[in-house]
Amino acid sequence: MLFLGSCSTSEIKQSNQIFLNLELQTSDKNKEIILEHILDQNIVFSINFNIKESYELNDNILISDLKYFCNSLIHDQNIYLESIIFDSSKVKDNVLVIYSEEFTKEAEYLKNKYPDELYFLTNKKNYENDIRKILGVKKSIDRYSEVSNLDKKLKINHSPRVRNDISKIYFLLEYDSGKTVVPLIRNYALNIDAFSSSQIFHGANSFKKLTDFEDIYIPLSYQMLNEIKVKTSIKSIEYEFEKLLIKDFLLVETIYQNNLFKRNIALKTSSEKVEKNRCIDRNFSISKISFE
Repeated sequence: MLFLGSCSTSEIKQSNQIFLNLELQTSDKNKEIILEHILDQNIVFSINFNIKESYELNDNILISDLKYFCNSLIHDQNIYLESIIFDSSKVKDNVLVIYSEEFTKEAEYLKNKYPDELYFLTNKKNYENDIRKILGVKKSIDRYSEVSNLDKKLKINHSPRVRNDISKIYFLLEYDSGKTVVPLIRNYALNIDAFSSSQIFHGANSFKKLTDFEDIYIPLSYQMLNEIKVKTSIKSIEYEFEKLLIKDFLLVETIYQNNLFKRNIALKTSSEKVEKNRCIDRNFSISKISFE
């Protein structure tokens, strides 16, 4: 598939000489995103998807090492989260890592590196009972039931106590597990800081569905979240992130081909400046999911 064209509007502005010559192999999904974006730019372009020796843009670009970037988006998020969650200077309190089967590999990596922390594999058949056990609230609930049974007339106000040796919670969950597990955890452990990569809500098809993850810390800029928040209809949050990554890939490619390194051009998925012959190491900020 070969495309040639010249189009108009605005991401890189005020130059009639800007061009983009693209040769790559990729999936039909990515081709659609590329063409939709590039047709909306003020550049002269040619695209060829048929050259076998050309750069291969992986279908799942969220977990693949995108050209010009040091790591994948998800790997960069995980590196950043590890650096702020597993604090080597802490004295006693543990990190509780709650993970599903899909994230066993990531959990095993953390277990080997931080063996003294707490690790909990979720059981999809009995979420609530298992969560009560790991947080230590099951004993508190059982004691309350025993006392209540002594005298049915007694009215006792009871708030289950969470074990006091947990400093942070790290969720390694996909969307289907996350939307069930996180609200249950937060019901008992509201005052404990909780963290996750964006993978926990990739499956959501509306920003409003992130209410299940309110107050969780995510290594994404508010700008990235707002890119999705303002849209009234989306396929999924994962697809929206894929589009942002492809936009950055095309933008960096354009910078290289047109020697635009001295221009102050902002990327969608990183605050780092594009420097010649140096991979882009994303610099994340931490954001709290909030609907206030």
